[in-house]
Amino acid sequence: MKNILIIGFVWPEPDSTAAGNRMLQLIELFLENNYNISFASTASKTDKSYNFDKLKIQTFDIELNNSNFDLFVKKLNPDIVLFDRYLTEEQFGWRVAENCPNALRILDTEDLHFLRYARQEAFKKDKELSLEFLINDITKREIASIYRCDLSLIISTFEMKLLVDTFKMNESILCYILFLLDYVDLNTIHNFPTFNEREHFITIGNFKHKPNWSSVIYLKEVIWPLIRNKLPNVDLHIYGAYASEEILQLHKKNEGFIIKGWAKNVEQVFKKAKVCLAPLQFGAGLKGKLIDAMLYGTPSITTSIGAEAMHCELLWNGFIEDDPENFALKAVELYTNKKKWEESQTNGVKIINHCYSKNTYGVTFLNKLETTKSNLEKHRLNNFTGLMLTHHTLKSTKYMSKWIEEKNKN
Repeated sequence: MKNILIIGFVWPEPDSTAAGNRMLQLIELFLENNYNISFASTASKTDKSYNFDKLKIQTFDIELNNSNFDLFVKKLNPDIVLFDRYLTEEQFGWRVAENCPNALRILDTEDLHFLRYARQEAFKKDKELSLEFLINDITKREIASIYRCDLSLIISTFEMKLLVDTFKMNESILCYILFLLDYVDLNTIHNFPTFNEREHFITIGNFKHKPNWSSVIYLKEVIWPLIRNKLPNVDLHIYGAYASEEILQLHKKNEGFIIKGWAKNVEQVFKKAKVCLAPLQFGAGLKGKLIDAMLYGTPSITTSIGAEAMHCELLWNGFIEDDPENFALKAVELYTNKKKWEESQTNGVKIINHCYSKNTYGVTFLNKLETTKSNLEKHRLNNFTGLMLTHHTLKSTKYMSKWIEEKNKN
């Protein structure tokens, strides 16, 4: 049994975020393949944090800039250490490299943070995405983190292509692994509430996530009035964790714009809704809300950013529209056209089975993990940039951290 330590920037919240759901999928894959898992984080738990006791996973609270971590990780002596984003690797990667040099270091990017940030900045300035936006400080930090790790998990084919073609990264240190889902029998959709049994539109997403917040504002100001004009008796239910006062003030019952807050049962929320709206204007990675829509038989309408790398060029489970007027028209069509709605529902199941097979991608990932681990010395020698960055990080970050630790003692 191999030991794996996962260091989380936060404690996973699979009922609130796609990132939390993704982490739980990876954990379940490791458990199914007899890995012994420990999870550690500097963050405080919330009422939405996943209870790892269910899975009999040991958890540990760790501190930043504290050499106690060195003693902890030496004693644990993991075979594999997984960082859940580049920020975590920056904080603890050098300590792992120094104290457990033979441990395979994995970075789960979740999505490329620098791509999301670049798109957000381009959106603000009403410009196309270009190197002007792609090359920023976050890019330098995140790509350096990818190089320092032995493997980095990339969730989107678009992001793989960006790293390889634009930033000239070697594919040997990258591993494409998207959401890992079980096969869905097409007959399953016959057990879902039908077209006539469902009502209203839904949009969902953690409000701390800027693409979600922007999407809700876009719906409120532009798209929803167009839909509501055509369907005056239909409401839009907006779900999401961490709704701020600013979000709550958008609630307008007379306009059918209903802020619902955190969804305690995502499955039931989706199964009651007729259509999911996701007019994302920027972002990166794969969109958990759109996966949930497919899983629970709810056709959706999104933008090209929302659907990016999500459907393997198969027919979408609804429509993909960037123009707000066309988006609204297609929303009305999908809401009122039973035949199109049922076709879209079937398309969603086909996408899940073709693009997100746990059996296919899980096995590929584990094989790459084992191959890399068994040839770790050679693998690292072939990644000179990573060796160089690790060397300088050990020098600079190490002594900065020790200085902070000494300062905190005073």
